[in-house]
Amino acid sequence: MSVVFGPVPSRRLGKSLGINNIPPKECTFACVYCQLGNTLKLEIERKVFYSTEKIVGEVEKHIKLLNRSNNKIDFLTFVPDGEPTLDLNLGTSISALHKLGIKIAVITNSSLTGNAEVREDLSKADWVSLKIDTVNENTWHKINRPHGRVNFSSVLEGVKIFSNVFNNFLATETMLVRGFNDNDDELNAAADFIATLNPNKAYISIPTRPPAENGCVPPDIEVIHKAYQIFKSKGIDAELIIGYEGNEFSSTGNFVEDILNITAVHPMRNDAVESLLEKDGGMSSDLDSLVNSGELIKLNYNQEVFYLRNLKKWRKREQANPNQ
Repeated sequence: MSVVFGPVPSRRLGKSLGINNIPPKECTFACVYCQLGNTLKLEIERKVFYSTEKIVGEVEKHIKLLNRSNNKIDFLTFVPDGEPTLDLNLGTSISALHKLGIKIAVITNSSLTGNAEVREDLSKADWVSLKIDTVNENTWHKINRPHGRVNFSSVLEGVKIFSNVFNNFLATETMLVRGFNDNDDELNAAADFIATLNPNKAYISIPTRPPAENGCVPPDIEVIHKAYQIFKSKGIDAELIIGYEGNEFSSTGNFVEDILNITAVHPMRNDAVESLLEKDGGMSSDLDSLVNSGELIKLNYNQEVFYLRNLKKWRKREQANPNQ
């Protein structure tokens, strides 16, 4: 499957062409709320997963397909199945993609920001989002469930250093989960720390898609708005991203390829799948076949039906055929 997917509608970036530069699902964290399910391999060592040539080539190929139907792209976004900074080629790939004249974003969980080389790679992007769910180490272990060698103090220090040297758009994102990080002490402490970073935008989000762990639910709406007011009171330009981002998923004309590539990174609601099916000229039997074969997982969350790529099956096939 392609390492490129979309564009998908992004609440932060408009039309985002995603770059999936990490195999499923290698990450430094195993967050309770992850929309891609449980982490398949906790990892901390940076390495090469895909060559820069492969990534650039697939981006260029995808853009050509999209240009035929006048699909607009606002950002090329590194938002993979795992943590994007695990990719040793991240900085090289960002530099190579700049020639396309499209802004580049990276959405990271911040876990490797203590590494100066990671900070240098991230500094090449036009837009970077740093995850800061909590500044309490005990809560961090409960909600983000990091690799045992990720050092919490190093993460916070790396985030501070990066915020001081990064000259482009800096965003933070705080995912609120009921019973984990939504009390007043947690919210005030997180806001105090984020204020020192002086981000261009601080996003406050909630789980809107099926999470890795059952019982992982958003706080009450009153708590969400309290969080917003606390952030604003610290002089932070905060924004809530708690609604549905819409169904404007771009198509290439190949429904099976489109839905598998998108749902590997971005679970899709049923109405979005139906819209994509119509755009691609696919048949409902194509969708049924993917579910029946186990390539797609169909599940319910918050009274909505979602479709998610079966990453376990994909990873097993990739390991069996590494040169495909």
